[in-house]
Amino acid sequence: MDTKLQTAISDTKRQMLRHVVATLAYRGSKALRGAPAGFAGFCAAEGSRSPVQILAHVGDLVDWALSLAQGRQAWHESAPRPWEEEVQRWYSALGALDAYLGSGSSLKAPEEKLFQGPLADALTHIGQIAMLRRLAGAPMRGENYLRAEIAVGRVGEDQAAAVREFDQ
Repeated sequence: MDTKLQTAISDTKRQMLRHVVATLAYRGSKALRGAPAGFAGFCAAEGSRSPVQILAHVGDLVDWALSLAQGRQAWHESAPRPWEEEVQRWYSALGALDAYLGSGSSLKAPEEKLFQGPLADALTHIGQIAMLRRLAGAPMRGENYLRAEIAVGRVGEDQAAAVREFDQ
């Protein structure tokens, strides 16, 4: 395969990864926004993780994805901080990962591995937080995510409003 084609494919994969990161930010923002007081410590069953423990893990996953992309392979299991600090840590981690992916710096891990490992896992855990919202009596409205205005590079709290929500 010629170098130009390889570069074009790599650029396309990077853009897809950045879209995954933006999707994670959008879906996560919806799950975190308006969480009631006390939700951070909600426990669905004895021995299960609380939302703040899951969010700390998601922050660790995003940090790990960045370390893999940079060739450092560093995993750290963080102790959960207070809810608002974890929310800010998560947005900061998303911003750092997106900035690296958008920088043009070389990736030291295959795009597919970044997706199938830390990013897919993070999406799963954001879904767990959404499910815990329902179990805690504070459900989010359902949404047609196909119509959502998710934009590469928009990885902070300022997410677009839902285009099509519905009651479940």
